[in-house]
Amino acid sequence: MGGLMANREQSQTISQEFLAFEEEQSTRAGESAVRVGRRVGFWSHFLHHEWAAAALYLILDVVSWVAIYRIAGWFRYDAFYATPFQFFIINLIQLGVIVTALYFVGGYDRTVEKLTLGYAAEHILAVIAAGLVSAMLIYSAATFDQTMKPSRGVLLLSFAIFLPVSLAYRRWIRQYVVTSSAGRSFLVIGGGARAARFYEAYKNSPNGEPLEFVDANEKRVGQPIAGKGSPIVQGNLTAKLNNPRYSGIILAERASSLSIELLERLVRAQFQETRVYTLESFYETHWRYLPLGIVDPFWPLQTGFQLARISPYHYLKRLFDIVASATALVLCAPLFVLIPLFIWIEDGSPIFFRQERVGRDSRRFMLFKFRTMHRRPDEPNEDIYTRKDDRRVTSVGRWLRKLRLDELPQLWNALKGDISLIGPRPEWSKCAERYEQTIPFYHFRHLVKPGITGWAQVNYPYGESDEDAVEKLKYDLYYIRHYSLKLDAMIVLKTLYTMLFGKGR
Repeated sequence: MGGLMANREQSQTISQEFLAFEEEQSTRAGESAVRVGRRVGFWSHFLHHEWAAAALYLILDVVSWVAIYRIAGWFRYDAFYATPFQFFIINLIQLGVIVTALYFVGGYDRTVEKLTLGYAAEHILAVIAAGLVSAMLIYSAATFDQTMKPSRGVLLLSFAIFLPVSLAYRRWIRQYVVTSSAGRSFLVIGGGARAARFYEAYKNSPNGEPLEFVDANEKRVGQPIAGKGSPIVQGNLTAKLNNPRYSGIILAERASSLSIELLERLVRAQFQETRVYTLESFYETHWRYLPLGIVDPFWPLQTGFQLARISPYHYLKRLFDIVASATALVLCAPLFVLIPLFIWIEDGSPIFFRQERVGRDSRRFMLFKFRTMHRRPDEPNEDIYTRKDDRRVTSVGRWLRKLRLDELPQLWNALKGDISLIGPRPEWSKCAERYEQTIPFYHFRHLVKPGITGWAQVNYPYGESDEDAVEKLKYDLYYIRHYSLKLDAMIVLKTLYTMLFGKGR
């Protein structure tokens, strides 16, 4: 009996100790979760600021590159810089090239999604391009300074390590950026037709933050913004403007329809609290195209157009077109032998396809491409668009289109000055005449030279309908508005991605 009591007391003691252990573990786990939550909360709060992510990316790029470059040189026992100042200058050159290349692909842009395969490919291409340019600059400098003895091994190893490291912490930071946006939304001022059109566009976009609509007009309050199931337009605009939880404020009404007090309040918010977007600036910042609804006959007369004044980039771009197209024609000479041979073997002659296109200022010219379709007589009712799996496309032509190699003869057009290497797609004169009759302001795309590749080509699928022509025009107008070296460099990198991964059609 005594033994039984002793066993029971021992069992109770063990149970109490086990419960105490579980409680202690639970307390520790709770404390750990609180610490993790605080850490996540700190980063999410910090990265809520628009400048924070870009600043963090830049700091990490500088620190990681200097560390990687220095350690790589130490491990390989290379000391090709005679003084610390020389080492500083070399790193400054390399960092300048790296930051510029990553800036072109949106590496410092908070709104660019960095968790996708597309961004990863563009990031890789940007770092590779930065490595090539850095090597060219450093070896050019070494020819004038005999004390410099650049090491190819250190340079190659440093870029090989920096590439995955810089991509990894961008993906890591992007996760915190997404977390910082959780529970936040955009406040849209307006409940009319413009706000409804914006809601439809936003709904089909990759943006994940919800929208809240508010209107000073009491007649619109309580109504769905775009039919059943869409957000309800709310009132109490003043109280919402004082709420700091919004990622941004979007103005979906014309400024002329707003009160002076509200406009002054929005100006204060823009400079002190939350970013305020017009519809145009939101489209351009987040989606990189221009909504046709804001375009009017006076649109090209607005300030900020590089095309509206004489710019050195005009002449620099023409010089680049001449040098690059001439060089590409020489380098691609073997392809100008092989591709015609493959076309002739499959479908005979002609090898080249000639078609009248519309250039800058509506000037007509004859464009050349490698023929990718079967020979056929012209038919008045023939489909003007190339469809997916189009039977008219030859087997060789399918591969040429996928790799964009059918465009190579256009290098001759670029050398002559009919087109540029970069610009809106040169449209067939028959299509251009039709679009100008049906699509408002379509003629604005003729303000610049057309190009072999362009902003619309790298951001929108191959057009096969009039609706696609409208969508591509939005990107063409964005290109005209933001015509610059930066945008052209982004197009080059995106085009390389398209060619390398067979995204053409």
